[in-house]
Amino acid sequence: MNLLFIAIGLVLLILGGNWLLKSAVGFSLRLQIPKIIIGMTVVSFATSAPELIVSIKSALDGHADLALGNVIGSNIANLGLVLAITILISTISVEKSFYKTDWPVMIIASFLLYGFIAFDGVLVRYEGVILFSMLIVFLIYLLRFQKKPAVVDELPEDDVELQLYKNVLFLTIGGVALWGGSELLIEGAIGMATKFNVSERVIGITIVSIGTSIPELAASVIAILKKEKAISLGNLIGSNVFNILAVLGLTSIITPITVKDQGLLTSDIYWMLGISLLIFPLVFAPVRMKLSWKEGLILIALYGGFIYKMIA
Repeated sequence: MNLLFIAIGLVLLILGGNWLLKSAVGFSLRLQIPKIIIGMTVVSFATSAPELIVSIKSALDGHADLALGNVIGSNIANLGLVLAITILISTISVEKSFYKTDWPVMIIASFLLYGFIAFDGVLVRYEGVILFSMLIVFLIYLLRFQKKPAVVDELPEDDVELQLYKNVLFLTIGGVALWGGSELLIEGAIGMATKFNVSERVIGITIVSIGTSIPELAASVIAILKKEKAISLGNLIGSNVFNILAVLGLTSIITPITVKDQGLLTSDIYWMLGISLLIFPLVFAPVRMKLSWKEGLILIALYGGFIYKMIA
């Protein structure tokens, strides 16, 4: 039953996020908001909704390790699993914004999170305000100085203005699906942790984080197979930035996140920092501004080692 709850919860989160995305884009187009702003704000928040809802609900229910593990695990999975599978299928070109904006912001956000929780094990309200404020500054910078921002989620292909009742309908069912999915996912995750006598941190960093990274994986693989859109490393890095600054920022503003399982601080966050730092040299060697199957093998091997260490 726990596994069924997790499976149904993940499906509802993915569907709910998609419905919310349709509604958000529909409302934005109806209000005649420029697409560049929609992409960097509305779409990014909507596609981060599953992680956000799961983390807030987990923290409010007293399961902080699940909330933090979900974000750290998702960030590791985005680079070690999603990016790896994408470049194993097809070589991708990397935009210059990678080393000018995207990667530096991700590293700053990652080390800021580390500094906030490494010493006292608590992410308190004012630290959440700092994280979220950094996100606002980052978005303002992108809007003012980058004509072609890379750190955005692509707009859906059917980004057309919907009828008002459809916007309201998608907003309603998307919200209900996200709420119901988070309830089932968390209940199943806690149940599985109890049944198999493993920590909430392990469940959060593996099953839950991989599950909430499925939309990114599906979108990347489909785009590669269709050969319709360029896959941007900036999009995955942007997802990592939003996970830290928006998801953990907002969650800790609502309720402080107190780490219980020290493995998050002695192991997991170092894996996140390590794989984030590794992306920089991989982009420049052996072929400058290209990521191919060779780098994919390195990343997937690292991610496999990480998962093995978690469950062994």
